[in-house]
Amino acid sequence: MLKIGLTGGIGSGKSTVAAIFEVLDIPVYYADNVAKKLMQEDESLINSIKLNFGDSCYEAGKLNRAYLSSIVFNDKSKLELLNSIVHPATIAHAENWMSIQTAPYCIKEAALIFESNSNKILDYIIGVHSPENLRINRIISRDHISENEIKSRIDAQMNEAEKMAKCDFVINNDEIELLVPQVIAIHKKLIHSK
Repeated sequence: MLKIGLTGGIGSGKSTVAAIFEVLDIPVYYADNVAKKLMQEDESLINSIKLNFGDSCYEAGKLNRAYLSSIVFNDKSKLELLNSIVHPATIAHAENWMSIQTAPYCIKEAALIFESNSNKILDYIIGVHSPENLRINRIISRDHISENEIKSRIDAQMNEAEKMAKCDFVINNDEIELLVPQVIAIHKKLIHSK
């Protein structure tokens, strides 16, 4: 079974594209959602986060995402530290999940596929490209955070052009070109490349 990565910058529309693949009966692993869950439930991960970022990262047993974000998105070394703690646990969880799938291929949807070196265990990578102004507007609507916060998160990620250049397939999510035909075209190639 093929293991496919699906990536793109924050607000690019990865989850929307992933949902289209799910309609085609392709299982999708949402790495960012699982990472958040593991940060909430995995005791060794929780202890490591507290040790490195302080007990204030958790309030009444719940991850204080706003507090942790305020630390890591303003200091690149702190973001790298957090990623070095969370990525191994998420990658191991994803590998286990992929090993039990039975579809012709499965997808791991994650913003940081190249940054976490997950691309090394995947057969192909699909990138979702979207113009920055659209990405910013989507994130403002979705997360209700300021444009400055969004730009600091965008700046913390790999350059969009560099990321797309590393991908085997690129889906253009500019709200002009239709997504479904692009997804179906890639789906057909993946089904036949098996």
